Amino acid sequence: MSATIRPRIGIIGTGAIGGFYGLLLARAGFDVHFLLRSEFATVAAEGLRLDSAVFGTVHLPALQAYRDAGDMPPCDWLLVGAKTTSNVALAPLITQAAASGAKVVLLQNGLGVEDELRPLLPATLHLLGGLCFICVHRAAPGLIVHQSLGAVNLGYHSGPAADAEARQALVEEGVALFKAAGLDSTAMPNLEQARWQKLVWNVPYNGLAVLLQAGTTALMAEAASRSLIEAIMLEVQQAALLCGHVLPDGFVGKMLAATARMPDYQPSMAHDFQQARPLELQAIYAAPLAAAAAVGGSMPRTEALYQALTFLDARNRV
Repeated sequence: MSATIRPRIGIIGTGAIGGFYGLLLARAGFDVHFLLRSEFATVAAEGLRLDSAVFGTVHLPALQAYRDAGDMPPCDWLLVGAKTTSNVALAPLITQAAASGAKVVLLQNGLGVEDELRPLLPATLHLLGGLCFICVHRAAPGLIVHQSLGAVNLGYHSGPAADAEARQALVEEGVALFKAAGLDSTAMPNLEQARWQKLVWNVPYNGLAVLLQAGTTALMAEAASRSLIEAIMLEVQQAALLCGHVLPDGFVGKMLAATARMPDYQPSMAHDFQQARPLELQAIYAAPLAAAAAVGGSMPRTEALYQALTFLDARNRV
């Protein structure tokens, strides 16, 4: 990909996810523009720093940072790293920052997030989903800590692409951006199935990290909690099957083994709870529960987790 034809990339939500991918894309020579809110003053003055177990220390002292989306130049790609709880409020910002025919990538967890956002965006914009497999968190204003992994897989959701070939070409274009930044990336032929696969991990670990106040190492060390995690994973996999999505053979076992090899990690929901931010309960719990119920399925463990988290979330933000 020649530097002279590299697209302009906008980051909507420069937290852990948006900051990580945006910083690496900028380091690779892309024209990247960062939208921030609470951390704008710090990042505008000091830049963005990444402390990574994979990439080492990366510091961009001078970022193209903005507090207002209206001040951003029109971007060809927009990577949305903000939480799903703010998607309705994000739609006008995306519209302001998007170039004509821009590709919008939701780097978010959960099910149905694209369906929620699509009616709020102009029909001329392409909407893609991005599945991030990464252990990363924001340690302080302008400081991102990356513990392991980093792959991001893309799938097309909707937009003006005329046919499957055109949609695939756009997804491959996005994959090429991440690969140019030194990251693993794969084009996903079925975005909804890919989101169900990600839920197999997100449903148990996010919720149990909040309920049991433990990271992945502790959760995997105890036989009782590991057994519960596996049961929830199998429940999510069965719900995916009822919804028409056959996950790869041995998928749950591979997820458990991969998590056991990871450094101790606090999932994003644990960080949100600790900082009294709204939990992503709709996308990670309510949406898959509703999808399973619509085809006659039930997810009793997931539903119990959702109910307990709803209680804690309400009390935590009073």
